[in-house]
Amino acid sequence: MPESLHGKWYDDACGTAFAMELIGERWSLMIIRELMLGPRRFSDLRTSLPGISAKVLTERLASLETAGALKREKLPPPAGVQVYGLTSWGYAAEPSLQELGRWAAKHSGHDPLLPLSAVSLMISMRTMFRPELAGAREACIGFTIAGEHFESEVASGALQVRRAHSCRASAAFHAPNASVIAALLYAKLPPAELERDGGLIIEGDRSLALDYAGWFQLPDKLC
Repeated sequence: MPESLHGKWYDDACGTAFAMELIGERWSLMIIRELMLGPRRFSDLRTSLPGISAKVLTERLASLETAGALKREKLPPPAGVQVYGLTSWGYAAEPSLQELGRWAAKHSGHDPLLPLSAVSLMISMRTMFRPELAGAREACIGFTIAGEHFESEVASGALQVRRAHSCRASAAFHAPNASVIAALLYAKLPPAELERDGGLIIEGDRSLALDYAGWFQLPDKLC
């Protein structure tokens, strides 16, 4: 890694200052977030981050690769396309992203009803899961969001999320966008309202699905 990366903005030995120099440009953290569930194509990233231009995305991917947070790789046949994935050091940023998310959600200005990507929703579930609300319950819940498939599993007080190609879940949520499910989990809008007006579909064990939705809670406001 080039030594010039540290000190390019701040003449400061602090690790926090260095972190900002590495990933503090606009969109950089969002790109890292979008790669937390596995490698993505350039076009996938643009779809998940609709406000970013192709030029800026190209620049940010290059700077994150230079910083050592991500790498380019080519998928094996038959796909054979180039994708961008996090390095092990890049994945190590997730706890920091979670803590930053919890901190920001304590601000009264946080609006859980704003648009968000499917990956952002799934990562937020890792952040806002409340194991004390789940207790000893276990669940495997599927999610289909605008054609993307995910699975969330709760066992022994821990939650895992991953991309899923074949769902083995006991219940599943289907929604046209991630904001519909965020409204259920975080804004606590009535499921019947979201089914009627937001396109939400709940399949399988409805009681388990709604119990699962109650295991997430935003932190109390401090500001």
